[in-house]
Amino acid sequence: MKITIFNKEYNINTQKIVLLCNQLQSLPAEIGNLINLQTLYLFHNQLQSLPDEIGNLTNLQNLSLYNNQLLSLPAEIGNLINLQRLNLNYNQLQNLPAEIGNLINLNFLNLSNNQLQSLPAEIGNLINLQELHLSKNQLQNLVAKIGNLINLKYLFLQYNQLQNLPAEIGNLINLNFLNLSNNQLQNLPAEIGNLINLQILNLENNKLQSLPAEILKIKNILNINNTSYNINNLNIDNEILIF
Repeated sequence: MKITIFNKEYNINTQKIVLLCNQLQSLPAEIGNLINLQTLYLFHNQLQSLPDEIGNLTNLQNLSLYNNQLLSLPAEIGNLINLQRLNLNYNQLQNLPAEIGNLINLNFLNLSNNQLQSLPAEIGNLINLQELHLSKNQLQNLVAKIGNLINLKYLFLQYNQLQNLPAEIGNLINLNFLNLSNNQLQNLPAEIGNLINLQILNLENNKLQSLPAEILKIKNILNINNTSYNINNLNIDNEILIF
């Protein structure tokens, strides 16, 4: 069986498709017949939606839809249970289907530069996630279930509208990098001190006037700027470096 996409023919044994920098506005439903596909790169196109049949690609491991015009994702995206990397950076997503929580083998998820106002609780099912990009959205809060992502090492939340963090953020004990710059944070939960493996913490351009004393538990932070914080009337230890 052969299908044609943008004047190119593919058969059922195709494992990789690269169609970047075209003007694709849609994908044919027949793409769901490519059941052996492992890599699908469709970035720099004009896609506004994905066909439900995308969910038939259960062997897919890498899916990049960077820089399109996607407004939503079909629930069938949750069928891609072998997906390891999903890049949705620079789209127009306003929400995510709960089924995204089925992608339990994801280790990389990029949702930056969208219009997300919230995350589904099911995001907490992605327990193998190591890198999560959520910068430049419209997030006002984080779901408590984000604390389930115990294998997370890199979390990017800059340029949102976060006013507070859930206490469960302290469960992310393997986190190395946390960027919270350019939000509306007025305080941090004491549980931030549980992030003992944190090496880089960016709190720049928030509304913080003080930091919890528990932050002194973090002995490995590497960077500092000239911003001065009052840590509950404690002096900042030289090993606590915040930028």
